[in-house]
Amino acid sequence: MKRRHFLGAVAAAAAATSLPALGARPLPQVEVYKNPDCGCCGAWVDHLKAAGFPVKVHETPDTSAVRKRHGIPDAFGSCHTGVVAGYALEGHVPAADVKRLLATRPVAAGLSVPGMPVGSPGMEVGSRKDPYQVLLIDKAGRSSVFASYPQS
Repeated sequence: MKRRHFLGAVAAAAAATSLPALGARPLPQVEVYKNPDCGCCGAWVDHLKAAGFPVKVHETPDTSAVRKRHGIPDAFGSCHTGVVAGYALEGHVPAADVKRLLATRPVAAGLSVPGMPVGSPGMEVGSRKDPYQVLLIDKAGRSSVFASYPQS
């Protein structure tokens, strides 16, 4: 009888560790401001959704006002701007870096991947990946490296 209880406990523990954590907090919604004619912006939205983020898209021909309102200088601008939990996401920021930003909650305006580096989320071109950095933009508009992605 003791063996049966032991095996049952082992099976229950194995089943519990394979299930998602109960009560895990859902990811916050990302509001994305993008040009309606931009395909790479839509691909970045798909990347965020695949990573579990709910996304609301706002079509706009110019994202500079959104970027400015959230403290991202034009020098760090790209083709779309996301906003999540009070942070701006400028350009093709990987979802993993957004999750790390939300977990660490630094005092900052947000993250930026300036330009449109090949191989960043939404800018995939075959197996080519150019090196790029994800920059943390502080409230004064200065940047520091948040993450680096090598060429491959």
